[in-house]
Amino acid sequence: MDRDLSQDRIHPSAIVDEGAELGAETRVWHFAHVCAGARIGEACSLGQNVFIANDVRIGNRVKIQNNVSVYDAVTLEDDVFCGPSMVFTNVHNPRSAVERKNEYRPTLVRRGATLGANSTIVCGVTIGEYAFIGAGAVVTRDVPAFALMAGVPARQIGWMSRYGERLPLPIGGNGEARCPNTGDIYTLQNGVCLMTSRPETHAL
Repeated sequence: MDRDLSQDRIHPSAIVDEGAELGAETRVWHFAHVCAGARIGEACSLGQNVFIANDVRIGNRVKIQNNVSVYDAVTLEDDVFCGPSMVFTNVHNPRSAVERKNEYRPTLVRRGATLGANSTIVCGVTIGEYAFIGAGAVVTRDVPAFALMAGVPARQIGWMSRYGERLPLPIGGNGEARCPNTGDIYTLQNGVCLMTSRPETHAL
């Protein structure tokens, strides 16, 4: 990382270890810590008191709100939103007296997903593209693309568009719905939600 070019993007109270890679226009706010092995894309925002571990890969335009720790073995693709104080883990059965660093389970959050405030993502799961994890939910298994999840443990209660609007589709079976904001059309086929068309003039 070129310190001279990024002084205006890193708050003086933040620590960015030598060797960390930060893309253009990425900002690091108060009391954050980015470890040396972290790889972070362009136009990201790391809020106050954020921690990014060594074995972490973060795409472009990712927003990580205050008090979030992104631990080893977590990957966030482009346009992911991590709400305030949400939690990642990387060990499934931690014990203070048992060393389990060789047992980290990878967590993958795919493009455009939202992880609501105070939600918890138990390690070893994949969050699908544009999925929406409600505030306070505890995710213990893989989440389909566009799924709306809530509760403890989290269960699917609906579907969300790329824009973040709830879609009038059943949980399972088949159906079709249009996002009221973008006009994108979503098709449910045997319980799998796909965006099947979108207006050419609209870009999210």
